[in-house]
Amino acid sequence: MKKNSNLSGNTPSNSYFLPIASLIFSVAMLLLVGRAVANNAVLRSIFSCQAQGLGGAIPTIDVWYQQGTNLSFIQAGEVIKKVWLNDPSQVTIDFDGPVCMQFGQDSNSSGGDCKNSSANVIQLRRIQKLNIPGLPPTSNTLLTVVTEGQGRNKLYTFKVIYKTDNPEYHTLAVFADPSGQEGACARVPQ
Repeated sequence: MKKNSNLSGNTPSNSYFLPIASLIFSVAMLLLVGRAVANNAVLRSIFSCQAQGLGGAIPTIDVWYQQGTNLSFIQAGEVIKKVWLNDPSQVTIDFDGPVCMQFGQDSNSSGGDCKNSSANVIQLRRIQKLNIPGLPPTSNTLLTVVTEGQGRNKLYTFKVIYKTDNPEYHTLAVFADPSGQEGACARVPQ
């Protein structure tokens, strides 16, 4: 019986197929993963002075049905002391720690320890609109946040934009103002 030493008759042309197929598959996977990451950015950032509106523009934060949006003051080293949401009919709000809650004008009608609030993150989530008598329909709302850090209080306002498309980010991080860069939050001429 004769032994056939050349069992793979097409070896030279097949030897290139596997590396080329592997390369094509790898490139396709990188493109798909890169596209997914670009479409679902994790973090949007803003300096504290910009978030306070000191540059002359009201900052925005988007909220979606599919996922919540976090507003983080961790990077700025600030603790949330009080929060107002003008239109609670389309957004839920939660915190990563205790926050003072005051109901009405009477300071005795509060819940929680107002001196020891320790939340650094607010989580907003869009919900189906609730019918709240006396609350007019709006296409957005205003979120007001009072924080404390480095022995000072800061007031932030954010225009909350209701979104229905795919989420663009999941966290808006407020960073401490850059030192030595006074122009970072220069007032925008109108």
